[in-house]
Amino acid sequence: MAKVKTTFFCQNCGAQSPKWTGKCPACGEWNTYVEEIIQKEEPGKGSWKLQGSGVKKASTPRKISEVNYEEQPRWATSDPELDRVLGGGIVPGSLVLIGGEPGIGKSTLMLQIALSLKGKKVLYVSGEESEAQLKMRADRMAAKNVDCYVLSETNTQQIFQQIEVLNPDFLVIDSIQTLHSQLVESAAGSVSQVRECTAELMKFAKETGTPVFLIGHITKDGSIAGPKVLEHMVDTVLQFEGDRHLTYRILRTSKNRFGSTHELGIYEMRAEGLRTVSNPSEILLTQREEVLNGVAIGAMLEGNRPLLIEIQSLVSPATYGTPQRSSTGHDAKRLNMLLAVLEKRGGMRLGQQDVFLNVAGGLRVDDPGLDLAVCASLISSYEDIPVSEHICFAGEVGLGGEIRAVSRIENRMAEAEKLGFKKIMVSKYAVKGLDLSKYKIQIIQVGKLEEMYSLLF
Repeated sequence: MAKVKTTFFCQNCGAQSPKWTGKCPACGEWNTYVEEIIQKEEPGKGSWKLQGSGVKKASTPRKISEVNYEEQPRWATSDPELDRVLGGGIVPGSLVLIGGEPGIGKSTLMLQIALSLKGKKVLYVSGEESEAQLKMRADRMAAKNVDCYVLSETNTQQIFQQIEVLNPDFLVIDSIQTLHSQLVESAAGSVSQVRECTAELMKFAKETGTPVFLIGHITKDGSIAGPKVLEHMVDTVLQFEGDRHLTYRILRTSKNRFGSTHELGIYEMRAEGLRTVSNPSEILLTQREEVLNGVAIGAMLEGNRPLLIEIQSLVSPATYGTPQRSSTGHDAKRLNMLLAVLEKRGGMRLGQQDVFLNVAGGLRVDDPGLDLAVCASLISSYEDIPVSEHICFAGEVGLGGEIRAVSRIENRMAEAEKLGFKKIMVSKYAVKGLDLSKYKIQIIQVGKLEEMYSLLF
């Protein structure tokens, strides 16, 4: 009887060690090493091989000028939000990982995409739901696809046997943590199993040109469960975010080998599935019956898409000895910097004030072009004077109190004009060389915070 071989893997980064160690030398985390059984793959018993003889021709070098990628154009789906986030559509042979909290809608989104791909043979493999449960979910959706096949299986060898018979054009795995390979003697979801199953699916995707979407679980801190090498192996990593108690969901890209990583897709969860939101600025702006102080509208960019979002702030005297600084959806360090600028350059006594900042709609923003809107919101709450609901802001605030130019100011002004705003306040350095006569919106140019204060308050 062959001796059982074991080794230790770090559950955080996937590093391997012949013996247990308290602190991982690769990622620095403590108590993350677990013992797992390993088994070398026997020759000729790989889980995936090319159809036919199983013999693959050796690759030879080619000049980069001779490589033609136009032979495999992107697939345009019926979901414009997903196409935007992926960089223009699904790339044949790509391996995409989508992660999110339980119940956020990952399986619903993927089943909806599988049903909307007309003319493509789709295989949806679920290790978490039965085929009857998938049918119940599909019946609620409006999209129908006669070439959508479902399979409830967790063994990768069985899955690849069905793939060879069916020969699908598109593959969805729900989820990668439930799969297990017979080549590795450890439990499903372990570091070695996740890595082996992903490697087998990656080999299948690259050799056949079939796009593969993997659904992944996430840990308590929001990162995708399993070894960090999982995110390095795939081509694209998508994050599906949102509050389960709210209707809107946000699809972000944290890695994309075929496009930008700054794109954003917004969906609305309904009983019949996810509906794409084509104009997210309208849902991010609160419909208020009265003008309130501490509220300002900022024009930001998320990838190539301009968005108008509502900045809410509350400045009140500190009840306890230490003033609180709290921000939701905004960088807390940048908020502290802006408070210091307002106190030093604007003469506002904010040292003994509690400051609470909120970005309406549940978005997380990092665009410096929102600095001017944040400052206007803070001043409005401090002075107890409301900002006009017909004006929005786009500008970065420097440490000297100067208003700096931001990128693509034309897109921000066009979005504000489209949504009915009458005025937009921007840096006077941002509009140099622009033809302002083509805009119906009034453009207010400022160079310092003092000018903004005198014009508004």
